[in-house]
Amino acid sequence: LIQEKVRFKNLALAITDEQHRFGIRQREALAEKGGGSTPHMIVMSATPIPRTLHMSLVGIRDMSLLEEAPEDRLPIQTFVMEYSDETVREAINRELARNGQVYYVYNRINDIADITARIRTLVPDATVEYAHGRMEERRLENIMLDFINGDIDVLVSTTIIETGLDIPNVNTMIIHDSDRMGLAQLYQLRGRVGRSNRTSYAFLMYKRDKLLRETAEKRLAAIREFTDLGSGFRIAMKDLEIRGAGNVLGAEQSGHMEEVGYDLYCRMLDSAIRQEKGEETPPEFSTFLDMDVDAFIPNTYVRNENIKLDLYKRIASVGSKEEASDMEDELVDRFGKIPASAKNLIRIALLRSKAHRLYIEKMEVRKDHIRFDMFMNARIDPAAIAPMLDSFEGRMTFRTKGKPYFVYEIKEEKKDLIDMVDEVLEKMQILVS
Repeated sequence: LIQEKVRFKNLALAITDEQHRFGIRQREALAEKGGGSTPHMIVMSATPIPRTLHMSLVGIRDMSLLEEAPEDRLPIQTFVMEYSDETVREAINRELARNGQVYYVYNRINDIADITARIRTLVPDATVEYAHGRMEERRLENIMLDFINGDIDVLVSTTIIETGLDIPNVNTMIIHDSDRMGLAQLYQLRGRVGRSNRTSYAFLMYKRDKLLRETAEKRLAAIREFTDLGSGFRIAMKDLEIRGAGNVLGAEQSGHMEEVGYDLYCRMLDSAIRQEKGEETPPEFSTFLDMDVDAFIPNTYVRNENIKLDLYKRIASVGSKEEASDMEDELVDRFGKIPASAKNLIRIALLRSKAHRLYIEKMEVRKDHIRFDMFMNARIDPAAIAPMLDSFEGRMTFRTKGKPYFVYEIKEEKKDLIDMVDEVLEKMQILVS
């Protein structure tokens, strides 16, 4: 379909399934075969390529999500571990004991036969065969038919099984050298099991005593974390974070914009897209909060500095109660009970987000007052200032000398400081509503 000689009379719609299996030039080739007009394009994937996902997030492409799993499907139990013959034997025997079948993914053709022989010695009662893309076509077809019919217990295979197979009786997968594979690829492979109402298992293995590279460690941590059905979008988001978004106008489907930094690049791109659409762009400013409250992640709670920096960055971007709750759930799950100082950090991130939406540039909290410095180009309703001041019964004043600011007089002595500031900001919402 994408060869140069192939021409369509009137191509109006092109749908690409399993989008991650194609290069950007292959997909775009269809767009040029519309016979004078550009066809509508739909690309589908459980794990979108970072570039495509990024283009959707910044508004260049529309995006739809299917988040509900098929009826009676259960999340896949996922384990990341060092390779162990005993674990492989136990996993296979457990699956065979319930009359199920097993995928063993080994992605090197030159010694796949040796690995198959090794597995036969581990589980001598099982029928074990191997398959790969360079096999004679008829032989490969026969092996796959035997596996589908249940005549083969364990199929040792390369990643040719990544897409398109739907065999409900296969509910255990073992992936050899999983650290060598991409995040989207791991997610697609894992999706070959769990296609019935049985509990399914995926074992992601890497060589014993091997020191994993940082990116490999992040990939395996993500695939272990996102086990819920329909979590391909979250996997793709993590892939975008790890690999970068690539070029919007070029062919690279991953990679970071190193010259300006990824976050700044996204903001610049978002602003440019809004201008092209004729939309009003929100003013750029930062909100600074000066408050005498312990708000940090203690070394005794999170020891790894890189993980801690990542958490600080993610907590700083918390913008809603739902996001704050998710963040707290993750911290409890990963590190245990949250210390008061870390909980304060999340609460203050919420305060900063709320203040930013009110166009507050700086918020200083002192013993007897709170000062709110407003952004010079704040888009607030001037008519709402008087009613807002009245709601505080004389404890809030508005000063216009120099840069405009509000001052709130503190009278509560024993009240939690963060809760008090939150209540004040809540009453100020009338300025922008």
